Amino acid sequence: MKKTIGILGGMGPLATADLFQKIVALTAAGSDGEHIRIYIDNNPAIPDRTAAILNGGPDPLPAMRDSLRKLEACGADCILMPCNTAYHFLPRLQGLTDVPFLSMPDTAAAACRIRFPGQTAAVLATTGALAAGLYQAALERERVPFLLPEEAEQAALMQVIYGGVKAGAEPERYRAELTDVINRLAARGADYFVLACTELPLAFQLLGLPQPAVDPTAELAKSAIRFCGYSLKP
Repeated sequence: MKKTIGILGGMGPLATADLFQKIVALTAAGSDGEHIRIYIDNNPAIPDRTAAILNGGPDPLPAMRDSLRKLEACGADCILMPCNTAYHFLPRLQGLTDVPFLSMPDTAAAACRIRFPGQTAAVLATTGALAAGLYQAALERERVPFLLPEEAEQAALMQVIYGGVKAGAEPERYRAELTDVINRLAARGADYFVLACTELPLAFQLLGLPQPAVDPTAELAKSAIRFCGYSLKP
């Protein structure tokens, strides 16, 4: 029997829509009825995860737990979160339910190992995700070499994420900042980029950036499709 997906969303709304769209686009289906049933709770009021990790901001767990309960009540067989930084809270969330969460950092790290063997990744993520070590740990488990942005580069990246994509700014307003970060990391030896904030695949797409990259949102979508017993598009 085919399984269903629950998306614990709102972190942020564009990233939630992007994950949904990628699940639909990557599923091998010949008609509407051959797609996966997906439940979405898009709660943009979930407190900011980076602020909670770095600055003692409001704990997002209560709001995330509320979304989890709603998705459980719908009958979701697995839970996805379209926010990389949110996976810092995964151990606490998973302890609240028997419904499995699929891990975006783990699926992305596995894709890095398979698609770019022996090459060096540059991890583009929020400061909160980097402080939590989410991708560092996942990439180390897969024995993938990686680089992290330096302080000024990370500050520019956060401006792209928060002042650019999340704020709904025109893409050209943050092209120079993002391109500069990418070029600096490439000069230090990065062969490809892990877009480890769910706003960054959107930025790469909107700007038409040509650099090789791993899109964790797409990798999570593929993992969920396989989990639910469906096939990927060739």
